[in-house]
Amino acid sequence: MDKDMQYLLEKLQKLEEEYYRLKELYRRLEDEKRFIESERIRYEREVRRLRSEIERLRSPPLLVGIVSDVLEDGRVIVRSSTGPKFVVYASQYINPEDLKPGVRVALNQQTLAVVSILPSSKDPMVYGFEVEERPNVTYEDIGGLDQQIKEIKEAVELPMLKPDLFKEVGIEPPKGVLLYGPPGTGKTLLAKAVANQTKATFIRVVGSEFVQKYIGEGARLVREVFQLAREKAPSIIFIDELDAIAARRISSDTSGDREVQRTMMQLLSELDGFNPREDVKVIGATNRIDILDPAILRPGRFDRIIEIPLPNYEGRIQIFKIHTRKMKLAEDVDFSELSRITEGASGADIKAICTEAGMFAIREERLKATMTDFVKAVEKVLKKVPPAKELKGVMFV
Repeated sequence: MDKDMQYLLEKLQKLEEEYYRLKELYRRLEDEKRFIESERIRYEREVRRLRSEIERLRSPPLLVGIVSDVLEDGRVIVRSSTGPKFVVYASQYINPEDLKPGVRVALNQQTLAVVSILPSSKDPMVYGFEVEERPNVTYEDIGGLDQQIKEIKEAVELPMLKPDLFKEVGIEPPKGVLLYGPPGTGKTLLAKAVANQTKATFIRVVGSEFVQKYIGEGARLVREVFQLAREKAPSIIFIDELDAIAARRISSDTSGDREVQRTMMQLLSELDGFNPREDVKVIGATNRIDILDPAILRPGRFDRIIEIPLPNYEGRIQIFKIHTRKMKLAEDVDFSELSRITEGASGADIKAICTEAGMFAIREERLKATMTDFVKAVEKVLKKVPPAKELKGVMFV
């Protein structure tokens, strides 16, 4: 009897183990079934996406056209890329107010119907002119140009920040400002400081970049730069080295000179063509105002012409203080004396002198720049030796 009971208990235990094993197997099968079902749904979704992508890629290409006119009955006259003009219908999903002469549109290849409106085309080079980040230059970084800063604030910054003042007084703000003076006097720094203060889009162009190889390309670039400025308003267009395209016109037989003159005439047209109250200002810079064409200097184009001269005695002291703000200086450094011995130096020269003085200190493994370092830097940068007997005891070796 005990043996039978023992046998039954063992049999029951085996059955229980088999039951739990089958139950675990069933649970695993259920998990795998759910996983397979989810994978099936995911693959079906991916197949539908790929099929739609294939259908989209198989769709016929659209033609690019330009709207010439819009008729009263809603039809549109377009000029296709092939040349001739067509009278076509426009899709009902297009806002009729957006269909204007000159707008680029996409056309159905078979019916030539307008199916969508395209953005205006611009040369990728034009977008490269835009400076995305605000310049980090402020008016505190410019020394010796207090009067010039005041004038450029009145001409550029004030009309953009407080246009109502000009409306109340009843005058038109200046369209543009021309900065001229010797190299290294701070013309580009002024333009960057204005862009920093106005928080405007800063579009910087070097005049030579407008000079292109093919006829009409330079004029097109000028037109697209001004169009970009209007779209990004408020904006400032800074044209550096303006004399590269605005030199005095002369009779010339070379095609290169004629193309430069065409580019300049497009620039004159753009300066004449926009409203002074628009949030677009033009700043030009040149160190050769004597060769500029009189047409670009007349009022109505560059309304304010500001001279940026070489810094005077007080200005040189300010510039030395600006460029040595982060330097460790010895007690014998005298800015007044340095300003006196650097007469005729530009702001760029003074910056180079401060850098060279620091290099002389580093060469001798010193942490502070001395007056002797600055005197050596003046000799190296300006190529002249200051009289040793006049340097208040500082001997030049």
